[in-house]
Formats: sequence, structure tokens, C-alpha cells
Amino acid sequence: MRSRRATESLFKALMIISLAVVLTTLAGIIFIILVKGAPALTLSMLIETPKGGYYLGKGGGIANAIVGSLYLSLGASIISILLSLPAAFALQKEYANRHIANFTRLTLDVLWGTPSIVYGAFGFVVMIYFGLRASLLGGIIVLTLLMLPIMVRSMEEVIRMIPLELKEISYALGATKLETTFSVILRQALPGIVTAVLLAFGRGIGDAASILFTAGYTDYIPRSLFDPVASLPLAVFFQIGTPSPEVQERAYASALILLVIILIVCVVSRLLGRRFSKHIVR
Repeated sequence: MRSRRATESLFKALMIISLAVVLTTLAGIIFIILVKGAPALTLSMLIETPKGGYYLGKGGGIANAIVGSLYLSLGASIISILLSLPAAFALQKEYANRHIANFTRLTLDVLWGTPSIVYGAFGFVVMIYFGLRASLLGGIIVLTLLMLPIMVRSMEEVIRMIPLELKEISYALGATKLETTFSVILRQALPGIVTAVLLAFGRGIGDAASILFTAGYTDYIPRSLFDPVASLPLAVFFQIGTPSPEVQERAYASALILLVIILIVCVVSRLLGRRFSKHIVR
């Protein structure tokens, strides 16, 4: 009895320590970004594009990178959702052979763990083959490849957690597989699907390596899909690499903006998830 209690106490202590490490690390990141970035954050930095000599400490802002990041991540998110949702449903046992589904899951897991620079190199080779140059379209396509495995696997796990009884009740009432999928499973899984989209969006908007070769970088806001586009992760990378302390402070301000965007997306997704939870059968 004492041995069981000691084991429980040990694991409880380990869980508390692990949680404390995670929260402390997160708080430390936010604190450093906030302290070093907030003083350099100005209105002109938010609404203006870089002027001549911006990276040498002169005036201007990173509106090009803010808009570019939103273009890239929103475009990739929309395409990923359109592809991921049917794929996640197709992996359910009602539609896919068990061996094919397991092989697909393994493939997606490998793709999920693949470093983003590999996606960037792959996209770069494909673009050269087709004679394309770095552009908003190239960045969206590569980001979509990066986000797809995350979305499909996350959505698929959410859908698999839906109680089997709900499907059986739907079938017993005469509904077809398709009707059950859209009328029962989709509504039941909607809060989890929103979370999956958020997870992929956060990975996409914060990734720099995958778009380094495919999206390019420009001081202007793109007017078409074929124009190069700036992004916040690359703006942070370029600014923090300069010898000017003033520009380095702007890098932390850029990171703060990125953090705030992700925070806003988190809050919105929570609100949406809470709203969609009203339709869940408990």
C-alpha cells in the first residue's frame, strides 16, 4: 500500500514539475519578447512599408511582412481545409481499407515530422522545373504542403473519438453514410476541427524555412499571386541579423506582432469552439 502511494506521489510530482517547466518556458518567451519588443513598437511600424535604409535604422515599418504573412497563412489554410477535411473522413473505416488507412497515417506522420526546410527545397526544385519564380503562389503551395499532414492527422483523430453509438443510431434511423458524415459526425467534431485548423495555422504563419526559397522577400505588398511576398518570420530573421541595435529591437517588435496575431487566432478559435460545442451530443 505504501509502495503504491509512493509511486502515485512520485508521478504526481513529476507531472507538476513538467507542467511548471512548460509554463515557465512559455512565460519566459512571452516576457522577453514583450520587454524587448514593446519599446520599439510604433504605429508607423505597423502601417508603413520599409523606406530606404530601413534595415540601417531609418524610418518605415513592416506592413509588407504583416500583410504578406496573413496572405500566405490564410491562403494555405483555406486550401488545406478543403483538402484535409475530405481526406480525414476518407481515413475512417466506413470509407477506407484498414491497411490503406494505416499506410496513409504512417505517411502523414512522416510528412508531419519532416523539417520545413525540406519542403522549401522541394518547392524550390519544382518551381525551377516549371520555370516559376519566388512568389505568393509558391509560398502558399509550400505552406499548404507543410500544413496538410498536421490538419489531416489532427482532424482524423478528432473524428475517430466520436462515439460509435452515434453513428449506429444514425444508421438505424435510415441515414446513409454520407448523411451520417455531414449531419452527425461533422457537427460533433466541429470544435476539434477548429482546433486542428488553428494548430496548422500557427505552424504555417510562424514558419520561415519553407518559404525562404519559394515566397521570396520584398519591401512591397504583393498585388498578385505571382509577386514575391514578405513574411514576419523572415522579417525577424533579417532584422535581428543586422549590426544596428535599433533594427535588432525592431526584430523583437516584429516577433511581438507575430505573437499577438497567433494569440488573436487562439482566442477566436476558442470562441468558435465554444459556440460549436452547443451542437455536441454528450
